[in-house]
Amino acid sequence: MAAPNDIAAKLLDAQVDYLLAEVTGERFTEVVDRDIADVLAVADTIVFRDVVDLERARATVRTVVARAGASPAAADLVGAFADALYDTIAGTADYALGEVVDREPVDAVLAKVLAMHQTQERTMARLTESPLVATVAAKFVDQLIDDVLESNRQMTAKIPGVGSLVSFGTSAAKSARKVAERATEGTIISDMAGKGAMFALKRTNGAIREMLRTAPVHSAAMEFWDLHAGEPVSGLHEYLSRADLRELVELIHHIAVTTSDKEYFGVLLDECVRVFFTRYGDHTLGALLPELGVTPEDIRTEVLRYGPAVIESAKRDGLLANLIRQRLEPFYSSEPVLAILGELAT
Repeated sequence: MAAPNDIAAKLLDAQVDYLLAEVTGERFTEVVDRDIADVLAVADTIVFRDVVDLERARATVRTVVARAGASPAAADLVGAFADALYDTIAGTADYALGEVVDREPVDAVLAKVLAMHQTQERTMARLTESPLVATVAAKFVDQLIDDVLESNRQMTAKIPGVGSLVSFGTSAAKSARKVAERATEGTIISDMAGKGAMFALKRTNGAIREMLRTAPVHSAAMEFWDLHAGEPVSGLHEYLSRADLRELVELIHHIAVTTSDKEYFGVLLDECVRVFFTRYGDHTLGALLPELGVTPEDIRTEVLRYGPAVIESAKRDGLLANLIRQRLEPFYSSEPVLAILGELAT
């Protein structure tokens, strides 16, 4: 009669072979179908909030968000992705922009943005609080006046006497502006210039708000979209260079990474997790999957898509058999099992 240790070794070999056969060929598909069905059947009996604690979920979400964007791979790939996208866009002439992006959502987004009058009012109001922005607005108004005066001068130059009068007025206006620009800080002229800049900004803001309300901005923007919708996607690369796109993507990634480190961003994530728990906490795990857009067939498809190749690779090196053996061997060499085998052997 064989010794208990020898019997245990043979049983271990038999179970290793059995489990390897479970993940080989057509048998693997059957096992996946069986196990997914069993797992989902169990999931239908487990309520989400019974197994996932709110505070732990918040900690997990914070960790995932913080590490995903700040990982070395993300930092390394963001520029490479930008280059690849640019090369793909530049070389794509088979698809028109309108085929890639539907017109309806673009129209809806634009209409919503133009209808956000409260946002526009608040943004314009805060802009008037910046002296530097006011200076930019004053410069814009000055340049606009210059362009109008120059246009008028060119049109009236052909009319005897009128051209000289317009030229004189233009020169006088420019001379007065130069005197104001040379004025030192603290003088009456400088103070007037500063107030004039603020006045220019307020007038500019008013003109912009009026334009957004009354001018056909929406129609003009959609006309601009329609002009590009029928053109190849490759035409988009004319708006910026490859280096510009890379730098822009890297800057956006940097903003995302540095923002995710802030305490307030964590507060926002916590609130999102709370809302998720409020809406879906009483769902079972099985019922939650369809809400997330995942079906049993999706799970089966993805497992079968990658599983066989990974398993076959591990089997060729003997790694999988060794892993299975390492997990099972302590059981077969344990005292209770050897005692049972000893009783059977007697």
